[in-house]
Order: sequence, then C-alpha cells, then structure tokens
Amino acid sequence: MPSSSGKLKLGPFEFTSRLFVGTGKYSSFEIMQDALAASGCEVVTVAVRRERLFDHNQRNILDFLDRKRYTLLPNTAGCFTADDAVRCARLGRELLELDWVKLEVLADKKTLLPDPIGTLQATEILVKEGFTVLVYTNDDPVMARRLEEAGATSVMPAAAPIGSGQGVLNPNNIRIILEQAKVPIIVDAGVGTASDVTIAMELGAEGVLLNTGIAGAKDPVQMAQAMQHAIEAGRLAHLAGRIPRKLYATASSPWEGIIGSQSK
Repeated sequence: MPSSSGKLKLGPFEFTSRLFVGTGKYSSFEIMQDALAASGCEVVTVAVRRERLFDHNQRNILDFLDRKRYTLLPNTAGCFTADDAVRCARLGRELLELDWVKLEVLADKKTLLPDPIGTLQATEILVKEGFTVLVYTNDDPVMARRLEEAGATSVMPAAAPIGSGQGVLNPNNIRIILEQAKVPIIVDAGVGTASDVTIAMELGAEGVLLNTGIAGAKDPVQMAQAMQHAIEAGRLAHLAGRIPRKLYATASSPWEGIIGSQSK
C-alpha cells in the first residue's frame, strides 16, 4: 500500500529516501562512510549485539555516523530467541535513545531464516513496551498479516536468504503481502545488485533494506550509487504503471494509412 505522498512514514519518523542501508561487513569504517553518503540513504541500521560497536582497533562505529545526517535504526541481528531479541532492543534504546527497532529473531546460523514463533512473540512484547517495530520475516503472507495484527509498524519480508544476493525469489508472495497490507512493506535481505532493488520497488514495496549488496561489492561506493538510482527508478516505474504483458506483438505505430497494409 504505497504512501500517497512522496514521504515514507514509519511511526513518528518521515523520510524522503526509501533505501535503508546497514553498517556491517565493510572493510573499514571510512569505506562505510563513503558508501552511506553515496547511497543517499537517511536510515542506517546498526547491529547492536553482533557488531559490538567497535572494530579491531577499538574504534567506535558511532563516531563514524553523523547523527545529524542519518537516523540510526538499532537492529537485533544475531538473536535466536525472542527473549534475546527483546533484551537487545532494550539495549539499543538505551544506547541510541531511540524507541524503534528492526527486529530479527533467527532460527539457526546456517540459513539465517526468521523464526516465525519467536518473531511474533518478540513483536508483541516490544509493541506493548512502546517500540516502533520494523520486523524482519519470511515472505509468507499469513505471517506478514499476523505481524501487522500484532502491531508492527512495518513488515519486512525477505527477498531471499540474508546475504545470498539471489534477488527477489518469490515475487508472487511479495505481491500478496503488498495487496493485503495496511502498513509499509520494506523488502529486506538477499538483494545483490541494482536490478534486484528495482524489481522490489516495481512490485510496490515502500522501501528496501540491504547491507551485503553494497558492502560486499568490488566497489561499495559505486554500488551504493547504483542502489540509490535503482530505488528511485523502481518507485517511479511502480507509480507510473507498467504496460500489461501480452503474448503477441502490438505495433507502436498504427497500420492505417500504410500503403499495402490492407489485403483485398
């Protein structure tokens, strides 16, 4: 359900950019800074637990994030139980003084797929505690509806497994989720390049969250620029409305008036 205005509204927040970018996996904080700037993003996610906020030189990642430029979104990456995710969300609130969270409750370390039961439990708890919850889930329309009913501000179905770069594997499920949703749908995880982002936005997603697609690219800064253009192109294409797919050709110019075009 796209917003009628050009702004993306999430709880008390409002953004122009619909690209959300993570801070993990960069070779240095300096490259991360340049990539974030090139992406044009306004929201930057920080994995409070997994990254521990410090690099190997004990530099704090928060010193490299301009909070006048970016709104930080603490996330619960690396949590495998509802209790752990809730604790991590509370820690992020205390650390960053923000009452919102990107919620992840994962099932196992091999697939990094979301645990639906733990995800729903954690959503219910955090909503009751006053959090604005953006919740990562699989692309199951039923689960997406349950999370919305639990009070999630945004439901974030995975395009593909985290970090896989496979793109939007199940566009039909994403379409169903979008059709039934009354909250913003932000596609999260698995996009690998600009065309993946465009596809997600053309489907009608309100935004895309990614990390590895930029951080793991040969040139993260260039890829960040590509992702910025991709999200804008996909959004415009969705709002413009694509032509229907047809089995046979349709001439761009009329046949009338062309010599020899009519048989006797």
